[in-house]
Amino acid sequence: MEDYAHILDYLAEGRPDEEGYKHESIALALGQDEFKLFELIPKDDASLIIGEQVYIGKDLDKREKIKHVKQRITWDELTHAAQSEIPYIIDEVMEENKEKFLEFYNNAHPITKRYHMLELLPGLGSKKMNAILDERKAGGEFENFDDLKERVELVHKPLKLIKERIMEELKDRDKKYKVWVAD
Repeated sequence: MEDYAHILDYLAEGRPDEEGYKHESIALALGQDEFKLFELIPKDDASLIIGEQVYIGKDLDKREKIKHVKQRITWDELTHAAQSEIPYIIDEVMEENKEKFLEFYNNAHPITKRYHMLELLPGLGSKKMNAILDERKAGGEFENFDDLKERVELVHKPLKLIKERIMEELKDRDKKYKVWVAD
């Protein structure tokens, strides 16, 4: 369950292509913890800024700007502006929660006998995966991303690899293995 989301786009007059076009304001948002995509209904007096973090949790008293969550949406239902904003929001979320993403490298495990969680990351094949696993086994858990880059020379941008995987999972809801984006 998402408690916070980041605003990707704000449509003050609603979607013009919607049937029964009502001129109801909507905001498109990306959940902070599970990277779910939402269509939100803002409060009448709320002014929303692209990139702003808003509360969307169950406690209605905490909702200062959002009236309710209208629905979950897919990548294709986002505006082009919202789609182009997502990488920046993901960067911001990753910067604020580096420990969560480092935990992935420290705790990744085999999914099947022949497939490992680390192989889900685009650009990370068996050679880099084995280097990470060997170094993790020899030197223990990675303390931070600098430690990871220093100990495993083949991995230059570990956060970028995770970001690319999150983008893949957002664009394709039918991915077999999902690590970051909740269904």
